[in-house]
Amino acid sequence: MSFDSSYRQPSEFALQSVTRFLRNNALAVLVLSAVILIPCFWHSRIQAGDLGSHVYNAWLAQLIERHQVAGLTIVRQSNNVLFDLLVLHTANFFGFVAAEKIVVSAAVLVFFWGSFSFLYEFSGRAPWAITPILSVLAYGYVFHMGFMNYYLSLGFALFALALAWRGGAGNWILVAAIAVLSLLAHPIGFLLIVTVTVYVRLWRIAPGSWRLVFPAFALAIFVLLRAYFTSHPALQPDWRTANFLKLLGQDQINIFGRPFAVLAWATLAWGLASGGAGIYDWVFRGTAPSHSFRLACELCLVAAFATTCVPENFRLSIYAGWIGLLVSRLTLITAILALLILASLRLPRWSAIGGALCAAFFFVYLYQATAKLDRMEANARAIVSTLPPGTRIVAVANAPDFWRIMFVYHSIERACVGHCFSYANYEPSSLQFRIRALPGSFFVTDSAEVSEAMSSGDYIVREADLPLISIYQCDAADFTKLCALPLRAGQKTEDPESDPAPESESDSE
Repeated sequence: MSFDSSYRQPSEFALQSVTRFLRNNALAVLVLSAVILIPCFWHSRIQAGDLGSHVYNAWLAQLIERHQVAGLTIVRQSNNVLFDLLVLHTANFFGFVAAEKIVVSAAVLVFFWGSFSFLYEFSGRAPWAITPILSVLAYGYVFHMGFMNYYLSLGFALFALALAWRGGAGNWILVAAIAVLSLLAHPIGFLLIVTVTVYVRLWRIAPGSWRLVFPAFALAIFVLLRAYFTSHPALQPDWRTANFLKLLGQDQINIFGRPFAVLAWATLAWGLASGGAGIYDWVFRGTAPSHSFRLACELCLVAAFATTCVPENFRLSIYAGWIGLLVSRLTLITAILALLILASLRLPRWSAIGGALCAAFFFVYLYQATAKLDRMEANARAIVSTLPPGTRIVAVANAPDFWRIMFVYHSIERACVGHCFSYANYEPSSLQFRIRALPGSFFVTDSAEVSEAMSSGDYIVREADLPLISIYQCDAADFTKLCALPLRAGQKTEDPESDPAPESESDSE
């Protein structure tokens, strides 16, 4: 039995509603949860960009807490830490391999069911027909770039917004509690809770024509935000050059090369066709959409416009790392809001079949692409096992052409857990995470610039940096094949096979 808006009062306490929903849909929820977690277990490790760095740095945090490593410290942070804390404390009981599977699986379920709850509450009907596309977004760009704190924060935010839509004292208490979790994970999720809640509450009480004020005001705010970044070159903002049609959320599907790019446009076409069919039935057959249809259109428009006004990358300080790929993260919100538009319409039956086909192709391609990354990490573990314990390495690995998932070298860092140290590890020098490098640290550079240059392969090694081992790609025909060689002063980190360049006086200093 599916839920609809006539089945409960809007202000009903959420736990009662959830209990009833689970009782009536227990089998569907269990089967769907199990299916949605398959990609977390189909390889030996979860291949998701920055995830490898999160796991590696959780291991460093463990060493710091046990006073087994010097030159690193842990600072208190109120955000961007929840995922890392969960990995660390779970690993203390089960080890890092199991902890990764457990915590990432939990994050996927939080995001998927948070999105499902949000779509259900706002549209007034359970969005079963569009769950295939929702599962695709759960494993899209944000997930595979490994932005796990942002991913988890967004999942909590969507749960909180679903509760805020209901209202009622008990639900507001839950909103506050979930908002704290969202903030601990990442500030964007918390900001989404606050802004959308305020927008919706004002929208609900405003008389008809006055509702146009709210999207106009939101659009003006983003225009001013773009003007602010443009007028402050010290922030070094740069902008994503994609045209507006590429910022509608389908870019979350474009992750591992051309098949995914084609599939992204096919999924957008499916969404437009499904939405058009729903509107046609509304106009000519009287199948009216839910009461939230106009609000869903407004929120989606504002979110899409925001991605044209926010810089893709900027920097708060020359000594800190970049706040990067911001627009590429935000389009996930746009995608969820686009699904809200579809969930608000009465869609034809064929739309569910089309969405399922898109999802099927996506996960077949995804398995093939991530299998290659898993093979590369297995090669890295084989190499690391031959190195003396405590060896300092620099991981240099580039993704194949046309891939949007760039940070594949973090899988090599994860292979170091328990055995070696990644000297180019970016988290401690970026000043954005709880682990920080002290000046002159032996185990990791304290310079964000050096970290970035080392990982990209452009850094010229100095005598003071040695000893270092470069783990690098050594077969142009197979990017998963890795080799390891000691670096010498004057070499680039990506090319330990070359002859060193003469070290200049300034370099030696």
